[in-house]
Amino acid sequence: MTLKDKVAIITGGNGVLGGAIAMGLASQGVKVAILGRTEHSVQARVDQIKQSKGQSIGLIADVLDQASLECASETIIKKWGKIDILINGAGGNLKGATIADQDNFFDLSFDDFDKVTQLNLKGTLLPTFVFGKSMAKQGKGSVLNISSMSAQQAITRIVGYSASKAAVDNFTKWLAVEMALKYGEGIRVNAIAPGFFIGEQNRALLLQDDGSLTQRGKTIVEQTPMKRFGKPEELQGVVNWLVSDQASFVTGVIIPIDGGFSAFSGV
Repeated sequence: MTLKDKVAIITGGNGVLGGAIAMGLASQGVKVAILGRTEHSVQARVDQIKQSKGQSIGLIADVLDQASLECASETIIKKWGKIDILINGAGGNLKGATIADQDNFFDLSFDDFDKVTQLNLKGTLLPTFVFGKSMAKQGKGSVLNISSMSAQQAITRIVGYSASKAAVDNFTKWLAVEMALKYGEGIRVNAIAPGFFIGEQNRALLLQDDGSLTQRGKTIVEQTPMKRFGKPEELQGVVNWLVSDQASFVTGVIIPIDGGFSAFSGV
């Protein structure tokens, strides 16, 4: 793929899925900046990339803090001169924005709902606002957002996460059109919609302490034609293609990586 020597910044690149994406890009010769709030985990990911002979730097910043993002942008441009790729990998959920089995909609915490919306939607929009300026100036770049299966169909319990990821889908399509019309064909905006992968935030929801499936985990696997959860590295092929010049006529799409979950009716 035509990725060698491109410069990428990955918000949440210190997480499980963001980290796998970072490793996949680095393996193709991309210079990777890992952006996160926790210095220890950011540095651990940078070290992992370097141990694999890749090029990487760490940036400590908050995707909801414009000033820290501006500083990060200045650092990466000073270091590598440009930004070619932005992966908006930061996101997450909170307990109060979910509906537990014993609860109902009227037990929802609006404070947590607002925080989840801020993290997933504003936490995608604000980094794009900051790092996208460099792309606009150079007339070329690729933005990749992280959607979810829960954005495309109703999945029980995760109301805050679902609503905010659905908003990310809409923002992806809107920005793809905006960039193409205002800045030309060189700037593309797409998203991937991962199915079910095991991460730190959902591990207890899907797996028992002994590694066996919870009831919710069993239900998900039953609804996934491939009958398993995804492996983080299985995001790499689609991501590498979408942000490369090989996908030069692809913009405004949300691609499922879900083992057939979104295609299956259950019958």
